[in-house]
Amino acid sequence: MENYLNGEMPRNYHLTFSRSESNDQQARLVLAMGGNVAVVFRNELPKQWENRNVIDGDESDLRFNDPQGCVVGLVEKGDAKKDSSGFVVSI
Repeated sequence: MENYLNGEMPRNYHLTFSRSESNDQQARLVLAMGGNVAVVFRNELPKQWENRNVIDGDESDLRFNDPQGCVVGLVEKGDAKKDSSGFVVSI
């Protein structure tokens, strides 16, 4: 991810970091470096998370069209609705 954010990957390459219950610190670091982070939220998407705009990641799978430095918000589905590990963020 660091190589991507430093421009060391091909121009047609795009990465979005996925936050989990065990990599919250890394997710915040990626945001601080200007990268995009996908985050699963409980019930609804907030307008912002970690002082970054949240876009609706369920509207499209074309992540390369996302603005740089945003949070790609996803509302929990399926088994994630019962998650208590910290994977799903409650606001």
